[in-house]
Amino acid sequence: MLGILYVVSTPIGNLEDITYRAVRILKEVDWIACEDTRTTGHLLHHYGIQTRMVSYHDHNEAERSKELFARLIAGEKGALVSDAGTPLISDPGFRIVRGALEAGIRVEPLPGPSAILAALAVSGLPTDQFHFGGFLPPKQGARTRVLEALRNEDATLVFYETPHRIVEALADIAATMGPREVVVARELTKLHEEVLRGTADQIRATLDARDSVRGEFVVLIAKATGSEEGGLSVEDAITRLEAAGVPRMDAIKTVAKERGLNKRDVYKLVNTK
Repeated sequence: MLGILYVVSTPIGNLEDITYRAVRILKEVDWIACEDTRTTGHLLHHYGIQTRMVSYHDHNEAERSKELFARLIAGEKGALVSDAGTPLISDPGFRIVRGALEAGIRVEPLPGPSAILAALAVSGLPTDQFHFGGFLPPKQGARTRVLEALRNEDATLVFYETPHRIVEALADIAATMGPREVVVARELTKLHEEVLRGTADQIRATLDARDSVRGEFVVLIAKATGSEEGGLSVEDAITRLEAAGVPRMDAIKTVAKERGLNKRDVYKLVNTK
């Protein structure tokens, strides 16, 4: 008889944010696959859980999946957790879940904490539609291209960001998105929880003025309203994109597409002055 793989959500900060069912399942399974045994060990110790842990992270996911997959086929029950929140959401786990499903192994989700949903709930931004983009690219050029591609999205945009890139990311959001509403949630459910609201420029200035910027960030950007371009001319819109790091030809293509213009006409317009 095949085993069962439980995908278990764990606290993103406050250890009390875990379900009764999650605690029970973590006690009953044969093993718990986790990113960092020290982090998960702290949670297990808090709840008196003595189940054996197995490391499962980005660097060993391919090889370790085969081992855990074999155990599930042999009839064992296992739990997959991440360091915090819901597994597979910008965390490892896809290989083993996909493999288990393809082999007919039962996969059960144990829902619970998620930084994305927690941030959305307190943001004050529309939640009927949202686009989660994971972590923004670390390099400015790629980051700006991602933001440009989503600039007219009719949904609240949600991203994760690191403390050493948050100020730069906010600068790019300001340059790309304009003065629309932005919310930055930091250290949700933890001692130093903070939610900052304003434009990207305003929040960037607040963080940039601090001696240090720490914590885990969720960045939320209000959906497009159709007014970001304001009275910008075609030339000025292209110049703004170039200032944000977008190559000139890409900027021309982007502006042409957004305004329903032929890119050749836009190219001639800005290169014959």
